[in-house]
Amino acid sequence: MSQTITLYVDGACRGNPGLGGWGAYVITEQGEHKLFGGEPDTTNNRMELTAAIEGISFCPPDAQLIVWTDSNYVKQGITEWIHGWKKKNWKDVKNP
Repeated sequence: MSQTITLYVDGACRGNPGLGGWGAYVITEQGEHKLFGGEPDTTNNRMELTAAIEGISFCPPDAQLIVWTDSNYVKQGITEWIHGWKKKNWKDVKNP
């Protein structure tokens, strides 16, 4: 049986775009892990998504994930929009 992992993810930016950072707090059966990073010229949404991506990437593929976020962008991205993004090979009208 796969383990259940809890992720707390967040991102922020000073200015938008501007200096930004992201963090993911991962709670597994083996312990707690802190992941974090930043970029000198980025956007708030990029940092929010980076936190989620890095947190999810840290976890084993067969794990059950519980993701906590304050970002509607991340929430909608991983529950609604992801299907359309995959169909379009992760491209949109602004990013052909």
